[in-house]
Amino acid sequence: MKLKFNYLLIVVGIFLLFINGGNAQVLYVGANYHPHDDKNIDKIKTDIQLMNDAGFTCVRLGHLAWDSYEPSDGQFDFEWFDVVMDEMNKAGIKVILDIAIRPAPIWLHQKFPSIDVVDANGDTQYPNHRYMDDVGDPNYQKYALRFTDAISKRYANHPALLAFGIDNESGDGPISYSETVRQRFNIWLKNKYSNLDNLNKAWATHRWSRRLNSFEEVGLPSIGQKNGAPEKNLDFRLFISDEVNGILFKVLDVVNTNAPNALTNTNAWYYSYMKYFDYSQIAYSGKMTRHGCGFYPGNSLITNWGVMNASFGIARIQFESNNPFWCSEFNTMTSVPNSIRKNAYATLFYGNQMVCGWTWQSMWAGEEQYLEGMLDWDGIPNRKYDEYKQIAAEFKKIEKYFPYQSKAEVGLAFSFPSQIASGSFPVQHENQVQACWDLFYWRNMDCKMLEISQSSLDYKLLFVPGVTVMDKVTAQKIRDYVQNGGTVIMTENSAMVDTTGQVFSSTLPGMLSDVFGIRVAGFEETEPMNEISRKSYKGKKLEFTYKGKAVDTESARFDIIEPKGAEVVGAITSLDKDYPIMTVNKFGKGKAIYVGLPADGNVLGGIVDDLINELGIKKGPEVPSGIMVRQIDNKHFLYLNVSGEPKEIKMNGKSKSVLFEKEYSGNFSIAPYEPEFIEIK
Repeated sequence: MKLKFNYLLIVVGIFLLFINGGNAQVLYVGANYHPHDDKNIDKIKTDIQLMNDAGFTCVRLGHLAWDSYEPSDGQFDFEWFDVVMDEMNKAGIKVILDIAIRPAPIWLHQKFPSIDVVDANGDTQYPNHRYMDDVGDPNYQKYALRFTDAISKRYANHPALLAFGIDNESGDGPISYSETVRQRFNIWLKNKYSNLDNLNKAWATHRWSRRLNSFEEVGLPSIGQKNGAPEKNLDFRLFISDEVNGILFKVLDVVNTNAPNALTNTNAWYYSYMKYFDYSQIAYSGKMTRHGCGFYPGNSLITNWGVMNASFGIARIQFESNNPFWCSEFNTMTSVPNSIRKNAYATLFYGNQMVCGWTWQSMWAGEEQYLEGMLDWDGIPNRKYDEYKQIAAEFKKIEKYFPYQSKAEVGLAFSFPSQIASGSFPVQHENQVQACWDLFYWRNMDCKMLEISQSSLDYKLLFVPGVTVMDKVTAQKIRDYVQNGGTVIMTENSAMVDTTGQVFSSTLPGMLSDVFGIRVAGFEETEPMNEISRKSYKGKKLEFTYKGKAVDTESARFDIIEPKGAEVVGAITSLDKDYPIMTVNKFGKGKAIYVGLPADGNVLGGIVDDLINELGIKKGPEVPSGIMVRQIDNKHFLYLNVSGEPKEIKMNGKSKSVLFEKEYSGNFSIAPYEPEFIEIK
C-alpha cells in the first residue's frame, strides 16, 4: 500500500510540474536592460512594472559591463545588482545574465599593457572602443576567468536566472599584431608542425626566398591587398580562431562547474569581418545550450532581403543543434511600424524562441546614445514598446506549439578554413552557402548548415558550396556519403587546396575527382571571354542552359571541366562554343554533381527542383508567392505574408485562427505583412 501511495505522489508531482510550466514551451519576449547606467532602484522598479505591463518574460542584463561589477582590481560590487535580480524575480521576469568578459576594464589594460591591441603597423591602440582586447593574452584570461568565477558563483542558484550569457559578439574587434601575439603564434606553430622542415614545406618558403631557419624568424602577416602567402595567412587565422575558442571554452567550463543546471547562451556574431573565427567548434561541443544572435534585418517593413540575411544568420550559428534558438538582441531604433512584429514572426520559422529587443531605453550617453529604444530618453514608452507588447500578447497565444523543430532533409556544408582561403576569390565561401540557403527559403523548406567532419550527414541532399580547403576526413566522408547512396552538389572553388592552403598538385577537385568523374583543368574569366560571345554579352554575363532551358546568370569566372565518365547536363551557351559546366556522375549507389560556377539560384534552381522530386524530399506547403509557411505539426500551420498585398490561402474544410480567434470554412486571406496561425479541424 505504501508503494502505491509513493507512486501516486510521484505521478501527482510530475503532473503538477507539467501544469506549472516545467515542461511547458515558452516564447520569450523582453528587452536588453542596462540598470548599471544609474543604479536608481526607484527607476528600476518603474521599468520592471512597465515590462510587466507589456507581458515581458525575459531581460538580458550585464551586457558590456564588467567594471560595473568589478570597478577596481579584485574589488567586486554585486550588492546593487542583487536588488535588481531580486526585483526581476518578484516580477516573474527571467534573466539572461551576460558574463561580460569584453571589453576589459581600463584598470586591467593599465595593469597589463600586453592586453592592448597593436595594429599591423606596430602601433599600440588605446582601448577607446569596445572589444579592444587581446583575448589570447594569459593575463587577460586570468582576470576574465576570475570575474567569470565570481559572478557565476554568486548568481548560479538565483531563482530569476534563466541563463548565463557567454561573452558577446566574439568575432568582433580588431586582431592584435603585438610581439606577445607573435610569440604565442610561434608556440602554436611548433605544436602543429613539430619542426622547421615541416613548417617550411607547409608554407612553401622556397618561394620568394622566404625560408625560415628558426621559429623566432616567423613574423605575422600584414593586412591589406598584399598580405603575404596564403598558407601563412591561413595558419594565422586558424591560430586566432583557436585563441577565441580557447577563452570561450574556459568560460563555459567555469560556468558549468559553478552552475551546472544553468543554460548558456551567447550573441554569436562570429562572422564579423574583423575577427571571423570557427564557431562550429562551440556549436558541436554541446556546451552552448542556447545558441543566439542579434537579429538586425533593418528598419524596413516592405523589403525582405534584410529578413533573409538575418534568418540565414540563425542557420549559420545553429548548425545542427536541435535546441531552441534565442535572438537575444532584436531591432528597435527607427523600425517602421509593424516591421518588428513581422520580423519576430519570421524568426519562428527557424527555431527561434526569444525576441529580446535592443534596447529598452534610448541611452543617455556613449556611442549608442542616439540609438532609440522602446522608451525615450525621459523614460516614456513609445510606439516600439507598444509593438513589443503586442508581440508578447500574440506569442502567448501560440507558444505551446513552439519553438519550431526543423525537419531538414538538405544539408549545406560550411568550412571555416575555406572561408579564409576563399578570401581572394570573386565569391567567398559564405556567400555560396547563403545562395544555397536562399534556394530553400524561397521554397519554404528547411535546411541545415553543417561542418562535414563533425556531421553524421543524415541528409538526402548535401551541398558542398565552394568548400575550398579539403582535408582527408572531409573527403572520405563525402566519398562514403555518395558511395552509400547520397546525392551531393559541389560548386566552383571546392576541393582546390589542401589543409596548408596549397593548391592540389593532383587532379582537381582534390581527392574527389573520381567521385565526380571529372577533371577541373582551371578557370576562365568571363569578361575577357565575352569578347568572343556569340550573343554579344558583356561584363560577367553568361547564358546557362540546363535540359534545353536557357537562363542568364553572372559570374566573374567559370571552371574548365573535362568529363571523365560524368554526364554533362548543363553548359555555358553564350561564348564561342558550349562549355560543360554542370555534370552528374554515378558513384557507388549515389550521385555526385559538379557545377563549375558559384552557387546561384538561376543556375541551381532547375536541378534542385528535379532532385527534390527524385529524392523524395518533402516540399513546403503550396502557397502564393510572398508567403512564408511551415507545417508545425499535424494540425497547425504558421503563415507570414511578407508582401504588400493580401494573399489567399487554399484550404479544404474548416479551420480556425488561433491568433485572431476567427473561424474559417475553406480558403482564407492573409493581410499584407500579417501573420496567421491556423489549426485544422
